[in-house]
Amino acid sequence: MELYLSWLRKIFLVCLLVYGTRACSPGTSSRTGKEPRVTTPLKLKQRVPNISEDTLGASGPPEGIIERDSAKFEDLSPNNNADIQFKDEEGTGADRMMSKRCKDKLNALAISVMNRWPGVKLRVIEAWDEDGHHSPDSLHYEGRAVDLTTSDRDKEKYGMLARMAVDAGFDWVYYEQKNWIHVSVKSDSSEAARSGGCFPSDSLVTMETGERRTLNGLRIGDRVQAIDSRGEIIYSEVIMFLDRKPLQNTLFYVIETEDKQYTATLTPQHLIYVSDSTHTNFSEAKAVFASHVKTGQFLYTTVQDHDREEGALLRQLRITRITLKTIKGAVAPLTRHGTLIVDDIAVSSYAVIQQEWIAHASFLPVRIYYSIKQYLWGTAYSENNNHTTPTEYVNWYPYALYKIGEIVVKDYMHPQAIEL
Repeated sequence: MELYLSWLRKIFLVCLLVYGTRACSPGTSSRTGKEPRVTTPLKLKQRVPNISEDTLGASGPPEGIIERDSAKFEDLSPNNNADIQFKDEEGTGADRMMSKRCKDKLNALAISVMNRWPGVKLRVIEAWDEDGHHSPDSLHYEGRAVDLTTSDRDKEKYGMLARMAVDAGFDWVYYEQKNWIHVSVKSDSSEAARSGGCFPSDSLVTMETGERRTLNGLRIGDRVQAIDSRGEIIYSEVIMFLDRKPLQNTLFYVIETEDKQYTATLTPQHLIYVSDSTHTNFSEAKAVFASHVKTGQFLYTTVQDHDREEGALLRQLRITRITLKTIKGAVAPLTRHGTLIVDDIAVSSYAVIQQEWIAHASFLPVRIYYSIKQYLWGTAYSENNNHTTPTEYVNWYPYALYKIGEIVVKDYMHPQAIEL
């Protein structure tokens, strides 16, 4: 048996090498290395990334105003860095209060400023706001946004200061005015948004036996409802768990339809099938990130109990509402066909990479490995197959693919690059 396992590992590595080489070969969308760091100053009114501040690809949505007498005020930390000047026009120390992530990025930027301009310091003119001077949804109220200048107030430096803020790791940088730049960060609780493609662990799938089971109860080898390329319901084996975090709070998109019984709940980076008009065949559907779904589009659902039978076709339901919700527990099963029906809605097994065919091709070595093991032993037992006790892990294979993807297919990846 050890000999068989040794050969299986060799075959698997050869397949991985072949497909990795093919992905890295010259082509219109391929890259041979990371792009050089951009050092040009930002222009007035330029923002990086070039999306709204409150989107997940930037600093994310506001989570609520923090006041001095609120419990969340304890989450803010005073920044007493002597290498930073604080305007503190209120005289209350408010401009020193900020989230931990904001503090870390600001301290990093302060070092860059001193290195680039000896004798000049970073200057904070506005940070946490407790006086209501900003718009109701401003991240200043949460200590996640800062307005900056240099200590010498040389406006000629501000474009480069903005670029340096990007390099320091701020999640959103905006050269807002000639007199200052605006920067902000994700919330310290944004660990909830930094998962790959998952569903809530209590989401339901239908087994080949007809049993309804939670995703947390699935095991390798279970046959669950999936979809073929024609949109017919089939049963496909679970061959891997890409991600399994039963104890982690995770941010999900909740996509509601015109029929309140049918709601899709999945992470922003996960792919889900939608169409822009009714009476569109499933073969013409698009696999898009959950964060890119819009109201008025259509999901593909089973709609009726009798449609859950194998061979049945999916139906369309209009999307009426999209919200965000943090839920404890996340699971990402991979089926042989790369598709699933979760909570009676058709979804992909894949995430992070927009082009589903790239993801599916990348997992060919996994399907081959699984098939050989199944042929030799009649089962596909995995060390991760026993989930009677909660365990958290991200499978090494998708982790490696995502890291390769950051170089090879960066243009196709979700704007909120995951941090596994």
